[in-house]
Amino acid sequence: MATRLTGGCLCGSVRYVLQGPLRPVVACHCKMCRRLTGHFFAGTQVHTENLLSEEDESLTWYQSSAEVRRGFCSRCGSTLFFQRSGTGRTTVAAGTLDEPTGLRLVQHIFARHAGDYYTIDDALPKYDEHGEMPGLEGEQT
Repeated sequence: MATRLTGGCLCGSVRYVLQGPLRPVVACHCKMCRRLTGHFFAGTQVHTENLLSEEDESLTWYQSSAEVRRGFCSRCGSTLFFQRSGTGRTTVAAGTLDEPTGLRLVQHIFARHAGDYYTIDDALPKYDEHGEMPGLEGEQT
């Protein structure tokens, strides 16, 4: 069955639709994600062609490194998307999705970089670096 989820930023000036298979949610604790979001980044992933804009008047892209750009709302500041060049996939901030999502957090990456003010104490797999990233639903990794 194909997935169709909607989401958007805090102020509503960016709205999007995700269609097709999604990756389970992964929490990234790297320093860059923590600086970007103020905590850790939790995101699902979709083929970029399956990310459709409904409203994008304030969607802005920031080139955070040679290979990565990040999408955010320039009006309210909501972190929305992460794209690594050459992958054909977009990571979507799970907290920006409208509920119910049917998605579940499945692992933590860059766990050794977690902030000193919190503990990752759930039973999910924890990786010091990327670990084995899950694929999109129904795809082989």
